[in-house]
Amino acid sequence: MLKNHAVEIVEVGPRDGLQNESAIVSTADKLELIRRAIDYGVRRIEVTSFVNPKKVPQLADAEDLVATLPDRDDVTWIGLVLNRRGAERALATGRIDELGAVCVTSDTFGVRNQGQSSDESLAAAIEIVALAKAAGRSGHITIATAFGCPFEGEVALGRVVEMAKRAADAAPREIALADTIGVGVPAQVAEMVGRVREAVGHLPVRVHFHNTRGTGIANVWAAVREGAATVDASLGGLGGCPFAPGAAGNVATEDVAYMLERGGVRTGLALPHIVEAAGWLAGVMDRPLPAMVSRAPAFPR
Repeated sequence: MLKNHAVEIVEVGPRDGLQNESAIVSTADKLELIRRAIDYGVRRIEVTSFVNPKKVPQLADAEDLVATLPDRDDVTWIGLVLNRRGAERALATGRIDELGAVCVTSDTFGVRNQGQSSDESLAAAIEIVALAKAAGRSGHITIATAFGCPFEGEVALGRVVEMAKRAADAAPREIALADTIGVGVPAQVAEMVGRVREAVGHLPVRVHFHNTRGTGIANVWAAVREGAATVDASLGGLGGCPFAPGAAGNVATEDVAYMLERGGVRTGLALPHIVEAAGWLAGVMDRPLPAMVSRAPAFPR
């Protein structure tokens, strides 16, 4: 067990959890999801993405949602942006504390997802971090398709490490490694997190896993053992990527919290409140959610 260890959980449900849903969730319900996340202890929340609403209709209310966020000095509001235009929209709200920039390891995925090659997406991410800093905000860089690409297949570890080094030169808040299509396995995760941590020096490493092939929760444990400081999770295990064929949900907030807390890793989250919130979200979505812990009896009682 990882005794006396702590990990930060970022709730990505309001953005990544909902972005692939065809039924539009109301702004009021998104705000309630955010309120409940605060209630169960999350203090960094990815609230929305400032992308073309025609491509991601679920997030067309980005500005309206952000305008209704509560005033909380203890909570960091994260807005995902893919380009300068998105960054300018997010900063113009005056409410977003942190810009989440994304670069990709694969040219094919980059063109389909962002209209950019891999190198162009990294240059855009570096620019976004600079824009955030100039506005008195912070920015992080996520390396998407770090563990595999739906179009090009395997991704070389050296490519990920190289991109992480170049991203670190921009001095972002952290470097995140994303398994966009859920192909990673624990051995791969452990090696990659270890190599990237060595490459980026003092910068924290964050991880983002999808559970497409059932390895997501094991990947979280492998990443934390290798020193990942932050883990993304989505309430109920909702999630997916509109541009990645077959990508299923994120690792579930309740499943991650249960595993880590039982393993001696502090998350600061209240599991009963997460389970209650997952029940509420299942009602909003009008179907059972993929998470396991919220469907199982409480343990220990």
